[in-house]
Amino acid sequence: MRVAILGAGAGGAAAVAELTQAGHRLTLWNRSASTLAPFIARGGVEYEGVLGEGFAPVSLITTDMRQAIEAADVALVCLPTLSHVAVARDLALAGAYALPVVLNPGHTGGALEFAHAYAQVASGQRPPVAEFHTLSYIARKYQPARVTVTGRAKYLRLGALPGADAAARLARVLYPVAQSVPDVLNSSLANLNMVLHVPGAVLGAAWVEATGGDFTFYVQGITPGVARVMHALDDERIAVAAAFGHAMPRVAAEMQRYGTVEPWVTDTDDLVAAIGSGEANRRIKAPDSLAHRYYLEDFGHGLLPFLALAAAAGVATPVAAALYQLGTTLTGTDFAASGRTASTMGIAGMDRTQLLAHVHGSGGTA
Repeated sequence: MRVAILGAGAGGAAAVAELTQAGHRLTLWNRSASTLAPFIARGGVEYEGVLGEGFAPVSLITTDMRQAIEAADVALVCLPTLSHVAVARDLALAGAYALPVVLNPGHTGGALEFAHAYAQVASGQRPPVAEFHTLSYIARKYQPARVTVTGRAKYLRLGALPGADAAARLARVLYPVAQSVPDVLNSSLANLNMVLHVPGAVLGAAWVEATGGDFTFYVQGITPGVARVMHALDDERIAVAAAFGHAMPRVAAEMQRYGTVEPWVTDTDDLVAAIGSGEANRRIKAPDSLAHRYYLEDFGHGLLPFLALAAAAGVATPVAAALYQLGTTLTGTDFAASGRTASTMGIAGMDRTQLLAHVHGSGGTA
């Protein structure tokens, strides 16, 4: 398959490594020329970790979106959710009206926001958009042209917008571990980073600032008190999902299915032990500042759209609301001005019935 990988961070680089091994033909796009320069100089991506150790050549590495998607069968967006609106508009301006798009990941409301932003540029036209609930890799770029992959998904929820069967089919070809779920509310409400990152980011903020993140976020940063807040936030996530007709497992059980909680763990309600067991995450350091994506992305593009979905569902989420307010105050950031809102997702004013109709293709407005 001809795949345009959009994004040259750790996720995009890991995708280059795995999909090259699988025999796909790739192009690699990124807006920043400086990010691409080391890959261009090397001619591709060096990789190490669970995908093995090696080098994945890439025939075209470019900042030109039209060039990147020319002749592509699918666009795989491997970027932080902060970039989704800009990339959707870039794709629309490039005229990729029928090109299937797979968001890896979409996180909370990704497909909704991506399609809405695209339509605003493309006179109402929308591409087929599918999303994974989380990134398919645990990966970091410790060197500019090399990606270290410590984990690979064993399971991915795959949600698709109405009319996006082609995108979902291609997503399953690229990632056979992906399993289709009924709608993008299901995939969105399985965004575990919101539960994993937000409580620890708020409650560990002093430690982040004092040490520059010199502690392990998933082990030292998850204490019994932090775990109790995580449980409460997870309860709210599960309640909102239930209001839309989806039964969700708890956070650590979902992580075990994905592969970041070890299979031998039997008590997934013990978050301290369960999350600390994960080899893929246990050595990952905490944010080095309050400008880290665990704050800027997981509050503005995780917690904020979750609150919008909760409001549409009519479910009270006092813990999520309190954490959001604390995050806004801690970082001095107006997430409502820069983040993923009901308006940017194209669902402003919708109630539960209207939103369900919208994601199932039987009504609603955008």
